[in-house]
Amino acid sequence: MARLLILAAIVLVVYLLVRSFRKSALSRQDRKAAEDMVRCAHCGVHLPKGESVQSDGRYFCNAEHRNAYRE
Repeated sequence: MARLLILAAIVLVVYLLVRSFRKSALSRQDRKAAEDMVRCAHCGVHLPKGESVQSDGRYFCNAEHRNAYRE
């Protein structure tokens, strides 16, 4: 009976370790998917680089701000 309890405890510990490892691996993947943030040269709003409009090495939140900055 004691051997069965020890075996059950070992299985539980291994299960908890595997579950913990999987959670940390998933959270690392989420962090890698994060995108760089840039600041609009006209109004100062921060936005993801993929959503910005780039011109002359500067980033803008939309085409209107890009045009207003040029003027």
